[in-house]
Amino acid sequence: MSVAQELEPAADIIFPPGDIESHEPPLESDLHLRQIILLLQCLELWWQNRNDFYAAGNLTIYYSQRQLKSEEFRGPDFFVVRGCERKPRKSWVIWQEDGKYPNIIVELLSSSTKATDKGLKKQIYQDIFRTPEYFWFDPNNLEFVGFHLVDGNYQPIEPNPQGWLWSQQLDLYLGVQNNQLRYFTAQGELVPTPEELAAQEKQRADEEKQRAERLAAKLRELNIDPDFL
Repeated sequence: MSVAQELEPAADIIFPPGDIESHEPPLESDLHLRQIILLLQCLELWWQNRNDFYAAGNLTIYYSQRQLKSEEFRGPDFFVVRGCERKPRKSWVIWQEDGKYPNIIVELLSSSTKATDKGLKKQIYQDIFRTPEYFWFDPNNLEFVGFHLVDGNYQPIEPNPQGWLWSQQLDLYLGVQNNQLRYFTAQGELVPTPEELAAQEKQRADEEKQRAERLAAKLRELNIDPDFL
């Protein structure tokens, strides 16, 4: 056999493409879609100055030990990987990402997925992914539960008095507010959406303008022209 023949790959070996796309099914409902967008937008805004993480929703994770696209893949509703480059991806391919698995996963329950989310997926995230934190949330009945990995097994995260669950991976609380899963700081402040942040900034600007107008009015009462100060 020639050297060229020895180096020629066998016909039955499948080499996945370098850019593997996600193949996740449509989301259960509009509630599920809006919840994923909310988690993504708020975290990316909160970590806007960081470039060492990747957050995604309804995206396929390929984790085949044989590096095959056709086997061993899952699509969490929301996940975050820390310690990686922040850039767009069509999917998360473990063997192309230095073997990194998600640090946190959130599944959104539905009537068709809750058995798998609470059973098989929980087992996979615990035993194969070794994901430090796993949460599930039902947008319909607001069931919210979280687990952290302790000695290789998921243990429930105890809620605080508000019912929020602390995420060591995000350094934030997750909790239900207005029927949605939101982030809260350690001090209990709500992590805003881009729209909420813009509204807060506008309110601050309006208040500052009103204070300046009141001061100018007082100065004019004293026969002082504020424009010449």
